[in-house]
Amino acid sequence: MKDGVATSDERHFAAVYDELRRIAVTHMRRERPDHTLQPTALVNEAWLRLLRGKSLDCSDRSQFLALAAGAMRRILVDYARAYRAGKRFSGKQRVDLEESLAWAANQSTQLVALDEALRELARIDPRQHRIVEMLFFGGMTGEEVSDALGISTRTVKREWSMARAWLSLRINQAS
Repeated sequence: MKDGVATSDERHFAAVYDELRRIAVTHMRRERPDHTLQPTALVNEAWLRLLRGKSLDCSDRSQFLALAAGAMRRILVDYARAYRAGKRFSGKQRVDLEESLAWAANQSTQLVALDEALRELARIDPRQHRIVEMLFFGGMTGEEVSDALGISTRTVKREWSMARAWLSLRINQAS
């Protein structure tokens, strides 16, 4: 805010905050139960990463939400890598949480494997990568993705199916 007047970035953030929060909640449901990051913090951190001192230049709401969902995914991958490296885990655990912690470690490993597979998919087929980010991480519908990318809904479904199969194969190979 400058001299009591909201900047265009601040107005944009306020306009999409509820959708960003919904995307963050969806992301956090897939995380380990002892994760320290909350959905609101994930939204704020993603917003700060997107801004990085410059104005956002998105042609439409769908494109912005896809960018934000991608930023949230990268933040969670960074947290998972740090968790795996022991930087965020004190090593103290309750006996009754043993199964939870084993599950959490496995989830972190899978999230990192997913990120590596997504990076490879982005190099091989950028359109499939964008479709995955928009549908899975952005919570967009097939019609919204179709409109954002200028392709048919049928093509979105076909590309989504191929990308899911390819990612599944890559993640299973990494395990």
